[in-house]
Amino acid sequence: MSYKIANKEFTSRLMVGTGKYASFEQMQTALEQSGTEVVTVALRRVKLDGTREENLLNFIDRKKYWILPNTAGCYNVKDAVLTSHLAREAFGTNWVKLEVLGNEKTLFPDNEGLLEAAKMLVKDGFVVLPYCADDPIMCKKLEDIGCAAVMPLAAPIGSGLGIRNPTNLQIILETVKLPVIVDAGVGCASDAAIALELGCTAVLMNTGIAGAKDPIKMAVAMKNAVEGGRLSFEAGRIPKKLYATASSPIDGVVRS
Repeated sequence: MSYKIANKEFTSRLMVGTGKYASFEQMQTALEQSGTEVVTVALRRVKLDGTREENLLNFIDRKKYWILPNTAGCYNVKDAVLTSHLAREAFGTNWVKLEVLGNEKTLFPDNEGLLEAAKMLVKDGFVVLPYCADDPIMCKKLEDIGCAAVMPLAAPIGSGLGIRNPTNLQIILETVKLPVIVDAGVGCASDAAIALELGCTAVLMNTGIAGAKDPIKMAVAMKNAVEGGRLSFEAGRIPKKLYATASSPIDGVVRS
């Protein structure tokens, strides 16, 4: 079943980044195998004045994929807002994955800076998808100022640690009505499945695929995991119990 972010409808619940691949050709194949419809691109990685082979955008089919520029590498409000405006001009879209980082070692978001930058960009007509901490209070504030989705981290960027705090994600899902997209920390297919089983709208990943020994196989694995996780969520899991319940009850069976 499809879902909406702002006024745009999507079917795939897997969003994929474009960095860290061995080559643009490998990235291209991974995107295709993942089934994604949304790809994130860092403005700083796009060489617009180089040869065809040097320009990332020449390997992304704009008719097939929705480009989501991001402000990766920005550590203050001014840089994040400026990069968003430059990305809008370069990519021809008012969508932005907003990152305002607070620490170079952890790459955790600066919540105060993020909220300030998001307010400015929403006011300026951007569709803002903020990368944020797994903090229900902050997610609610981002919803209240007009963001189109929230993107709480599962674990530090590129760590592959998986979902460290599923309880917080569950509270976020109860707190906001926006799409909740797990961003950062997904390392394997089971991590992605768990996010979708919790009820999250989608997951976004880069290193989990690009950094795998076989990125193409991992792209397929992530596609299947997201689809399976969503089906599991929609099906509704059985309640957890402390003791066993027989699969074949003997109630009513006549004993000799």
